[in-house]
Amino acid sequence: MAAVKSSTALVLREINGPLTIEEVGLDGLRPDEAKVEIHASGICHTDLSCMNGTIPAAVPNVFGHEGAGIIVEVGSHITDFQVGDKVLLSFNHCTNCTACKERYVAYCDNFTALNFGGTHPDGTRPLHTSTDKEPCNSNFFGQSSFMRTAIVNHSTMVKVSQDTDLGLCAPLGCGLQTGAGCVFNTLHVSAGDSIVIFGVGTVGIAAVMAAKMAGASTIIASDLSEARMALAIELGATHTVSATVPDIVGEVRKICSPLGVRFAIDATGNAQVIENMLAMLAPLGKAASVGVPKIGTTAKVDIFDLLVLGKELVGCCEGGSDPQQFLPFLMQAQKEGKFPFEKLIKHYPYQKFEQAIGEMKRGEVVKPVLLWS
Repeated sequence: MAAVKSSTALVLREINGPLTIEEVGLDGLRPDEAKVEIHASGICHTDLSCMNGTIPAAVPNVFGHEGAGIIVEVGSHITDFQVGDKVLLSFNHCTNCTACKERYVAYCDNFTALNFGGTHPDGTRPLHTSTDKEPCNSNFFGQSSFMRTAIVNHSTMVKVSQDTDLGLCAPLGCGLQTGAGCVFNTLHVSAGDSIVIFGVGTVGIAAVMAAKMAGASTIIASDLSEARMALAIELGATHTVSATVPDIVGEVRKICSPLGVRFAIDATGNAQVIENMLAMLAPLGKAASVGVPKIGTTAKVDIFDLLVLGKELVGCCEGGSDPQQFLPFLMQAQKEGKFPFEKLIKHYPYQKFEQAIGEMKRGEVVKPVLLWS
């Protein structure tokens, strides 16, 4: 098979500008890379945050970090994948730092540079625009899967069986594993626990489904959208509290205990939500921040309250997951009906990307997935 040297891609040429469908040139593979024919790529709020400048990004750029496809070429150092393998794509990590060696790959020392840097570690770019031959930023989460054929880092790939529905499973690589992983890997929710989840988009709904799997007895979903909260009830929440109520701390305590809730997740990145989340924790309660805020956002912490009640606030990146183990776990849970994420997904041909993004922004769809073949 001849090497693929160009690909159709969605290119962002200016921050807050439109995506455009363009042909981009692909450089040759490095030893630890593969070329993957992308069949599907989920759209995540992190893509939108980079596109609108909430998270700094250089342009021109190709985003997309919930890809799934079939390998069409492998680098010389890759021995555990071969042409024809089906793969899900997740996040990039170095494999060499202390965190990676201890399998805490979501907290790789080089996570920011490898996933948001837009280049190879040496500063070179694996893509160039076809119209003006300008180097194009990419390597987003080691994949930049808003394109028909992507250059993918080895650490980003998770091999799956040949009968895997790539259009269904593509979104597992980020949003779904983040919400579910926060429940299982970061908070370690167990039977009988209480939990409140703020923001029930993809990440929050995944957390709701995971909390049900874990056996939590009280699962509270909070959002501005009544439709989203209704979906949360359908998928495992026991209660809902509108984000608009004047005393949300008091409302949550009425449901679970006057002392507060055992666990909490913020999937909004909103500072006021995080402050309220800490205030409603029970003694020895633990809260996790998973929503992406604007860089530099701060929240106030009552240090005395934190100290005397033994409360904890932790960050949670990618659900603290190792995708090699966690994505197959979620796929099996879906097959058994325990993690029905198929109810969140709507598919679009990639040419309809504007419709997909618009419906996502308006809350009409939870997880849009672009189909490339």
